[in-house]
Formats: sequence, structure tokens, C-alpha cells
Amino acid sequence: MSSVNMLEAKSSLSRLVESIEQGRVREIVIARNGRPAAKLVPIDAVPAGKRLGIAKGKFKVPDNIDAHNAEVAQLFSGGYKP
Repeated sequence: MSSVNMLEAKSSLSRLVESIEQGRVREIVIARNGRPAAKLVPIDAVPAGKRLGIAKGKFKVPDNIDAHNAEVAQLFSGGYKP
């Protein structure tokens, strides 16, 4: 891991990106006032987020899904009394 300060990152961004693209470094930490503020990584190294619909077909939605809406609303408002 390489680390650069903000001024160096501003003045040599092209060189830093090229280093990442060519695999010379895996990540570059950019620091502001000596404290890490950001990380420059190759786009392939960024983990993919969760996709919508990923659980499709994994469970069955009941026909009466709205049967307990009032109870759920009370749970959120703190007014539920079992």
C-alpha cells in the first residue's frame, strides 16, 4: 500500500491512476493533514454491492402478507403490547 498527501495526489493524479492500472501498486491512500482520507483502488477490486432481486425464488410470499400491518406499525412506533 502506498500513501500520498493531498497536494501530491492533485498534482500527479494521472501517474497515480497509471500505477494502479498497470498493477504496480494495489491501492493508494490519499491523506489530508496526515490522516487517511480516501483510497484509490482499481475498479475491479471494488466489491460488488448486493443486487435487488437476489433472493428471487428463495421464499414464498404469503397471500395474506398485509394481515399484520397494524401490529408491525405498532412495533415501529413503540406502542406494541403483546
